[in-house]
Amino acid sequence: MIEFAWPWLGLIWPLPVLLWWLVPKFRQPTSVLRVSYVPAADGVMQRTQTSRWALFIAALIWTALVAAAAQPRWLGEPVAARNEAREMMLAVDLSGSMEIADMEIEGQQVDRLTMVKSVLTDFISRRVGDRLGLILFADTAYVQAPMTYDRRTVEQLLDEAVLRLIGERTAIGDAVALAVKRFADDEESNKILILLTDGQNTAGNVSPEQALQLAQFHDVKIYAIGVGAEEVIVEGFFGQRRVNPSRDLDEDMLRSFADATGGEYFRARSTAELEEIYTLLDQYEPVAGDEQLRRPQRALFHWPLAFAWILTFAWMILRLPQWQRRTESEEQHG
Repeated sequence: MIEFAWPWLGLIWPLPVLLWWLVPKFRQPTSVLRVSYVPAADGVMQRTQTSRWALFIAALIWTALVAAAAQPRWLGEPVAARNEAREMMLAVDLSGSMEIADMEIEGQQVDRLTMVKSVLTDFISRRVGDRLGLILFADTAYVQAPMTYDRRTVEQLLDEAVLRLIGERTAIGDAVALAVKRFADDEESNKILILLTDGQNTAGNVSPEQALQLAQFHDVKIYAIGVGAEEVIVEGFFGQRRVNPSRDLDEDMLRSFADATGGEYFRARSTAELEEIYTLLDQYEPVAGDEQLRRPQRALFHWPLAFAWILTFAWMILRLPQWQRRTESEEQHG
């Protein structure tokens, strides 16, 4: 719907008419005009009609200017908004080990990254009112989605992530340091990092110890999640045997991240466990503030203002013949 920010300015619309009636100098003076010839009747009618059009256009110009001054704006549909700003960065491991198919979704065996995408997408959809960001890491770390309220974009960028996009190894220290850097300039928000990995720090320029010091200094809370089953059965030359596909997971490092920053370490051995972890995270870090309804606004004053400019040019074009005749008459009688 359309509304005016300053509707009371509409009271000035009849001002030109009032001035014309109340101030004598605004009226057209009446005097005897002596001419040496009688103009043709069709010329008089044409000038009269032109004057009427000019007066009509002038009235439209004044109306458009008053409308622009009243600041019209378009109000969109109400949307939910939160009072308190909460920022949550998601750091997802894309190293080669995330390809291990030791997870299950609806009875189908899937790799770890597919399972993380499936569960994390549902978690993102529930974070109404929070600003979310996405970091992907392997040999190094980079920001895939900066902090935004647009949860659908974060979901889409996560879905488009592919394994080995930036290497085979795991730069956990770089991922944590990059998240802290994104949080550093915002001192008034709740800074939360959710770190998902299935390995240990094997790459990057920042060590886990240095990254932890940065997180502590900037009050970033880390929830670390170790992904991967602890036991799978594989077929070998001598028959079936049980192996631990998560033997490279550095749980001590992840637990130290969580304990030192006031977060918590979780172990996600299955899809069900990861879903439970995200349910717990919803409880530990509830969505920000109380929900309020706000209506997005879009200014529209430039439309009547542009209309007034167009009408001004039209008015000048209509008045141009009259100005030319007046100039010629003055030159003849000058």
